[in-house]
Amino acid sequence: MWKQWLVGIVVVAVVVAGAGVYLGLEQVEAEQEEEAQASAVNITMPEFQQIRDQVSAVASLQAVNAVELTTEVSGRVVALNLEPGKRVEQGEVLLQLDDRQARADMAVIEAQLADARRQYDRAQSLRANNSVSQSQVDVLRTAVDVAQAQREAAKVRLENHRIEAPFAGVVGLSDISTGAYLQAGTSITTLDSSDRLELTFAIPERFVAQVQLGQSVLASSPAFPDQVFEGQLIELATRISELSRTLAVRALIDNPDGRLRPGQFMSASLTLQEREGLVLPEQAVMVRGDEKYVFVAEDGVARRVSVQVGNRMPGLVEVTRGLSTDDAVVVTGQDRLSSGNRIRVIESDLAIPDNRFEPARES
Repeated sequence: MWKQWLVGIVVVAVVVAGAGVYLGLEQVEAEQEEEAQASAVNITMPEFQQIRDQVSAVASLQAVNAVELTTEVSGRVVALNLEPGKRVEQGEVLLQLDDRQARADMAVIEAQLADARRQYDRAQSLRANNSVSQSQVDVLRTAVDVAQAQREAAKVRLENHRIEAPFAGVVGLSDISTGAYLQAGTSITTLDSSDRLELTFAIPERFVAQVQLGQSVLASSPAFPDQVFEGQLIELATRISELSRTLAVRALIDNPDGRLRPGQFMSASLTLQEREGLVLPEQAVMVRGDEKYVFVAEDGVARRVSVQVGNRMPGLVEVTRGLSTDDAVVVTGQDRLSSGNRIRVIESDLAIPDNRFEPARES
């Protein structure tokens, strides 16, 4: 009899144990199913950063001083200092024409002037004794004045045989060779000052009230994609173009190493003002019609929050209303979310891609 009771007790124990295992498995499966239904997301915290209100435009470079050098007299080239790309100082001789005839003419006029002065001085001494009339003295005085004017003209003709750099700059290309005979008006080369260049561009009319001299300008060129050139606004046009409704402006950019060249195409960005603003990655902001919104993680649940955005920067967007620095904003997987969905936050350094514009923005 006791054996039957023992068997019965064993059977009941086995049933109870099986029921416990079954219920435990069901709970685990329920938890796993609930966890599987929660969307995996990455989050980020908004933060305050320095924001620049900027206007971008297409611009071109030009030298502050730029000339095309030409000959003023005819002559044969006897000396040449026109190495393309060479930097020359103000007053440095770039080209010398044969000036032997001009020097001879100068010597003749110098002699004539000296003779005119001697005659005038003699007449003045004789006039003291009334040996000559005052009219004769006046004629000789006029002869001195004419000779002096002729000497100045001869001096200019002599100097015109020598072409000097009117300012410090870089010499351009030239096809002139020593021994060549040049006619008056022949173009010999160009000369551009390159230490500082003018950046010319136009800004839309609606920004005119915010534009001021001295504002910061950043410029970049396709020729140097990894470099940003800095400058300041120095000139504003007095009129707005009626065709384009834009205001022409000029900025001055330092170019100490001479990498930039006049006529070069540039992309300009004028900084109107700088301020502190709350920013987050632009990938976090969703757009539906006129509404812009983000999802905020709260206790494992996604909550949809409407936001107002301001300035946009490469990879970032300013949020002017709707968020604070304490809000955990969803940056991945939000396109599959609805408000109230359960979420599971995961950590990943690849959630927000590296911003390749960051060096330029910091500059």
